[in-house]
Amino acid sequence: MPKNFLKSLAHQQAGNPKIAIIGGSGVYDSGIFKKEKEVKIKTPYGFPSAPVEIGDFSGQEIAFLARHGKNHQLPPHKVPQRANLWALKKLGVERIIGICAVGSLKENFKPGDIVIPDQFVDFTKKREYTFYDGSTSSPQVGAVHVSLADSFCPDLRSLFYKEAKKLKIQIHKTGTYCCVEGPRFSTRAESRFFRNFSDIIGMTLVPEVVLARELEICYLSLAAVTDYDVWAEKPVNFQEIIKTMKGNLEKIKKLLKPALPEIQTKRTCLCKDSLRFAKA
Repeated sequence: MPKNFLKSLAHQQAGNPKIAIIGGSGVYDSGIFKKEKEVKIKTPYGFPSAPVEIGDFSGQEIAFLARHGKNHQLPPHKVPQRANLWALKKLGVERIIGICAVGSLKENFKPGDIVIPDQFVDFTKKREYTFYDGSTSSPQVGAVHVSLADSFCPDLRSLFYKEAKKLKIQIHKTGTYCCVEGPRFSTRAESRFFRNFSDIIGMTLVPEVVLARELEICYLSLAAVTDYDVWAEKPVNFQEIIKTMKGNLEKIKKLLKPALPEIQTKRTCLCKDSLRFAKA
């Protein structure tokens, strides 16, 4: 995908939000998000998980996309990630805040904490990981090899951590996210294995973060810890996860209100130049 193609894609609908939130409906059900319009976008990869909602979030125009669909009907391995990211890029989005629930693999990452990951390891198995797959139905040309050495936008990570500390939210500045295929939870043996090199575990980060990098979009993950996974002996209970996540979402919404207006219009990070050295 040539650089000028990305620019033309992003400017097809000029004036639309530059910031997007990908997450569940709980992010805006308190009324701090006022939907102004809903956009249905067909992409070369089909339709996104749901129509993109555009509206006002505490005075800031943003886009919102329900990762699992409006009724949470899509399991992690069936989320149309390429369509989701492509649609946001087409709207002109330059920054994405991905909100997710995760299990903890370490004692000090407690249920109720928020984590701003700085690294990830990928244990997914059969997802669409790139826009550059050589498909004749896709507008991308050639192969690219983007760097994920520093997987998340450093500017967004720094900003959100600073604002969280001001609010006295229990937050971790770094953490390694282990992404698994799902939708099942881990066995005890798997959970103990993943603990060797990860702090938290979830099912949705990959390939979302990778595709954002290929589109030169800044990406931040706000991972909400809901449980201790199964290494702590007690089996994971989905109903308990939902209960804990409700409290976590209140913290995230509290954090979004002061942090979003502080995001600078001009990008100075390297995310915007991800393709510069990614192809021959």
